[in-house]
Amino acid sequence: MTVPTATQADADVIVVGAGPAGSATAFYLARAGLDVLLLEKTTFPREKVCGDGLTPRAVKQLLNMGVDVDAPGWVRNKGLRVVGGGLRFELDWPQLERFPDFGLVRTRQDFDEIVAANAVQAGARLMQGVTVTGPVLDDRSGHVVGVTTKDGATYRSRLVVAADGNSTRLALGMGLHKREDRPMGVAVRTYFTSPRHDDDYLETWLELWDGDTLLPGYGWVFGVGDGTANVGLGLLNTSAHFGNIDYRVLLKRWCKAMPAEWGFTEENMTAPIRGAALPMAFNRQPHYTRGLVLVGDSGGSINPFNGEGIAYAMETGEIAAEVIERALRKDTTPAHRERTLRTYPQVLKDAYGGYFTLGRWFVEAIGKPGVMSFGTRHGLPHPRLMRFALKLLGNLTDRRGDASDKIINALSKVAPPA
Repeated sequence: MTVPTATQADADVIVVGAGPAGSATAFYLARAGLDVLLLEKTTFPREKVCGDGLTPRAVKQLLNMGVDVDAPGWVRNKGLRVVGGGLRFELDWPQLERFPDFGLVRTRQDFDEIVAANAVQAGARLMQGVTVTGPVLDDRSGHVVGVTTKDGATYRSRLVVAADGNSTRLALGMGLHKREDRPMGVAVRTYFTSPRHDDDYLETWLELWDGDTLLPGYGWVFGVGDGTANVGLGLLNTSAHFGNIDYRVLLKRWCKAMPAEWGFTEENMTAPIRGAALPMAFNRQPHYTRGLVLVGDSGGSINPFNGEGIAYAMETGEIAAEVIERALRKDTTPAHRERTLRTYPQVLKDAYGGYFTLGRWFVEAIGKPGVMSFGTRHGLPHPRLMRFALKLLGNLTDRRGDASDKIINALSKVAPPA
């Protein structure tokens, strides 16, 4: 196999995409002493469709990378407020050893820029406004040895990381297509000037109706703390109605049903309604092939239980960096390097495979008529059950925690990863 040497390459590793996954990967690789080139097609600051809410799982990753979450602009929250079945109650984030007991809100307008700047501070080289069009392959081995860009440039490296999101050109260029047996979601959101901008809880609504049909998904109201609230909804493709709904119209109709004093009107809208696909449960595999590593949305690492992507983007970036750092050590042979990189997909399956399988079963169940209604009607009145559900849906457990932790961990272990 012909691989660029350190003197021939523009970097040890090229990371394509400076979202949370790419920037986390670049941060950990640079901190390990590797020369990292981080390529971002847009320029910061830039908008990104997201709920902007961060669970304690995501907060842990920010703290691990040394991001100052006490700086201005970060809004803390205590937990989740759940609305449904005529009930409204608040669930505090669980007290755990592995995770902090608070969440955050920060708009993607500057969240991604903060995480990317953190990677640069660690030593990564960031180039903005560079659109990667595809991989460069070695003529003899077929391995990825670099990338081409829209402006005709070529950048070469010993390894390439695809962090370019759901529509990843790199993975497609290597023949890695989406798995049809994995759930997909769609999220739409906008912002309103609203008194709901300041809230100690992330608020989720478990009942989304399209006429007389209860849809599998949820709505949210996340206060941003700057006078606006992020208001949106997420839906799953396990419903027969998926693809036949105008999600923007559904969001507008949902907002009109809200209390007038919240101000969710078109006059108070500060941004257009935008949507994005949510690739879930490892819907693109394998996560390593011939010199290309997939992280974040590129590999479909979104949690199918709750649609959370940022935490898993940063986590898969950290895991990938650990494997890559071992593979590219100076004393490793090409054969050993390849063997090490090929362990990455299994490492991900060991970490998330069983849990994501549980999530797939969950979304398949709530996509069936009546199941979502039954669960909302009979589950919400039981606080203990809802605290268990918060841990399960948020993947927030300790390894040696209480009974609920042990049940969730055991289920994740016995569920077959795929």
